[in-house]
Amino acid sequence: MTPGLQHPPTVVQRPGMPSGARMPHQGAPMGPPGSPYMGSPAVRPGLAPAGMEPARKRAAPPPGQNPAQSQGQPVPTASARSRSAKRRKMADKILPQRIRELVPESQAYMDLLAFERKLDQTIMRKRVDIQEALKRPMKQKRKLRLYISNTFNPAKPDAEDSDGSIASWELRVEGKLLDDPSKQKRKFSSFFKSLVIELDKDLYGPDNHLVEWHRTPTTQETDGFQVKRPGDLSVRCTLLLMLDYQPPQFKLDPRLARLLGLHTQSRSAIVQALWQYVKTNRLQDSHDKEYINGDKYFQQIFDCPRLKFSEIPQRLTALLLPPDPIVINHVISVDPSDQKKTACYDIDVEVEEPLKGQMSSFLLSTANQQEISALDSKIHETIESINQLKIQRDFMLSFSRDPKGYVQDLLRSQSRDLKVMTDVAGNPEEERRAEFYHQPWSQEAVSRYFYCKIQQRRQELEQSLVVRNT
Repeated sequence: MTPGLQHPPTVVQRPGMPSGARMPHQGAPMGPPGSPYMGSPAVRPGLAPAGMEPARKRAAPPPGQNPAQSQGQPVPTASARSRSAKRRKMADKILPQRIRELVPESQAYMDLLAFERKLDQTIMRKRVDIQEALKRPMKQKRKLRLYISNTFNPAKPDAEDSDGSIASWELRVEGKLLDDPSKQKRKFSSFFKSLVIELDKDLYGPDNHLVEWHRTPTTQETDGFQVKRPGDLSVRCTLLLMLDYQPPQFKLDPRLARLLGLHTQSRSAIVQALWQYVKTNRLQDSHDKEYINGDKYFQQIFDCPRLKFSEIPQRLTALLLPPDPIVINHVISVDPSDQKKTACYDIDVEVEEPLKGQMSSFLLSTANQQEISALDSKIHETIESINQLKIQRDFMLSFSRDPKGYVQDLLRSQSRDLKVMTDVAGNPEEERRAEFYHQPWSQEAVSRYFYCKIQQRRQELEQSLVVRNT
């Protein structure tokens, strides 16, 4: 056979090679594999060798390469890997049935494992409930006590400065939260969006009778407000306090307020009350659930007989007004006998539930998780050592019962594992003998090998000539 054959010669099947098996790649040396008893790693009987894929019986990919990448399969995501790791960790905690039969006391450990699984499920369910609860506003009503007092400074003719020679008064507006269990006390101004003090216009004129404070993003919170003005007469004043509602609240249009029975409420609560009214009066269209067929009250408020429920939040904008301020009428007295009198008012305010902070800290706490992870690692190490001791025990028992038969089984198992590791089809025991290569297929294999070498050399020469010509 010459290398220049145009048609491939008839293939004679190699003994021990399945039909359709490929010849070695170009440049691969021909010959028997290495001796199965020369430098082969020790493999425990009955276990797949490390670094092998038992399902596919081929060498595992090199370190750092994902098996799915080497085979063109999609790589699992991080969440899928974490879920499989959790399942694997839980499975690693379980004692094999053979060990449980050998040690009956291990049933107590299995009972604890089952209880731990139920406890983990309960804690996970509670964590989800807490996360959902934190998404909703958690408020409770408390009493904010407001203190209004004033002092009067009479004029002093012999005073050196101009301030002392003119009579003046000073108004103080302070407050505190009653029965506040939180460690961090809230400032008085943090409860309000604005504060307006309206003095007697006849005494202080149209340009100087208003004292205003409005919250801004850079406002510094304070425990009270002070207003000082010249004067020696008692002054009537009006305090307008606008509470800082979180979430924002609105005053309903009178018609809508009568319909829903609400006066001031947040937008989400108003929409929820409207939906409850629609369900109670069966205003939802039976054929098209998206539409609302309004009754006479509904039509008067929204000025249309039929509308989509998704349009209601937009139509509510014209029906919602700013909430009414808290109005307090007070007299600033200059009578010395009234200097020690303080007016007190209790205002209902909404504050954050103290439990909300504890719930947030519980979700963010990682100290317990680290301790649990350390204990889980110890359990896994203990179970692994128990499994290793079980394997050693089985090895010793099998060897003590039948030493000769066990050694023979071990050698056969090592031979099978070596065959899987080398990924060679055929019989290595036959292929290592010289007479195996005196069969008819060997001459054709050699011819094919040299033909591939010649073709490879010819391509290298052609490439070098092309490079030289350019």
